[in-house]
Amino acid sequence: MSQEARLERLLDFLQRSPTPWHAVSVMAERLEAAGFRRLHEAHPWELTAGERFYVTRNDSSIIAMQLPREGLDDLRMIGAHTDSPGLRLKPSAAQTSSAGWLQLGVELYGGALLAPWFDRDLGLAGRVHLRQPDGRLEGRLLHVERPVATIPSLAIHLDREANNGRELNAQTQMAPVFLQGGDKADFTRLLLEWLDAQHDVGDAEILDFELALFDTQPPARVGVKGELIASARLDNLLSCFIGLEALLESDGAQGVVLVSNDHEEVGSASACGAQGPFLGDVLRRVNAQLGEVGDEGFIRLIQASRMISCDNAHALHPNFTDKHDAAHGPALNGGPVIKVNANQRYATNSATSALFRDLCREAGVPVQVFATRADMGCGSTIGPITATELGVPTLDVGVPQWAMHSIRETAGAQDVEYLTRALVAFCNRAELA
Repeated sequence: MSQEARLERLLDFLQRSPTPWHAVSVMAERLEAAGFRRLHEAHPWELTAGERFYVTRNDSSIIAMQLPREGLDDLRMIGAHTDSPGLRLKPSAAQTSSAGWLQLGVELYGGALLAPWFDRDLGLAGRVHLRQPDGRLEGRLLHVERPVATIPSLAIHLDREANNGRELNAQTQMAPVFLQGGDKADFTRLLLEWLDAQHDVGDAEILDFELALFDTQPPARVGVKGELIASARLDNLLSCFIGLEALLESDGAQGVVLVSNDHEEVGSASACGAQGPFLGDVLRRVNAQLGEVGDEGFIRLIQASRMISCDNAHALHPNFTDKHDAAHGPALNGGPVIKVNANQRYATNSATSALFRDLCREAGVPVQVFATRADMGCGSTIGPITATELGVPTLDVGVPQWAMHSIRETAGAQDVEYLTRALVAFCNRAELA
């Protein structure tokens, strides 16, 4: 598999996935092209050994599964999340005009870095629910790729302290300007026009929406030799992409699960988040048909399985090296990072770490380790949550990156290949113990 071709697929995936709903749609498209069958949770399932299927929940979380050809004894699980921090529109998004401009009311989703959102060319994307003239309710994806909004900075002449760490107020200082001289009716009219252009919705009525702003600057290779990838939403669409690549490149002999949950950035406590029952529901249905029926059989399956939770790691920043423990500063293009925390913010233990180190050895991939400074807090991800909910032995790994939670993040191009190769080795491994 060409590394350059893989990176081109990555850039296309990032460009087409401004929201979790779009990311799941693009992933589903690739799965179906590879022969995966879509199942629906509300319908009966009939499963056979060796087949491939996928299922979505809320259209923003997805589980894809390669069933083993012989016996459901263990599973190789890869976890990621589809959401990223940013600005979401409030339900009554069109605000009263200020200084002659219609502005959009926004709220923060997750722990976004605010300053990089200023002076960006912002598009609008998400999903909209409509009522058709015949009374049918339906949801449609919206992706306005051209810039339709911006959040202008205040000139330094009017704020001489701007470079001295001025605090930003998300309610009063981050409302994007949207339309000069417009009103609330114009906002609704524009949404319908964009939806009609993309989906031919005709005389449908908008009932509700979940919309987000995004940076229209496309993903890019950066650096003299193209060593870097710069894009929005690398955390954590990069892991979704790599997990999907590994699943599609696996040999198909073993049982493999790819789960990409929504809502990690806001705590995972939702029906489609890692703290919810989505993964457990799917695995119980699979086990009921192909495994040892009953609670004991399900527990045996889970304890024989392993989960690799993939979420990006903090790379050593050249301008802020003091923010890392001196012995635990991962380098871009230095290989995947095992994430360790004694307080269980990551699910890694020595047994699961040893498995991953052996997979990297097998795949010819360098491996790094991250532990936060003892005097700093530590983030978390779906690994500990999934391990808690399901009981599966788990470890947390990720591609190193800079500027996590910024509107534009940076990762190493070579690390995409490294982690993919390690995960392919995981998918194909016959023995997990």
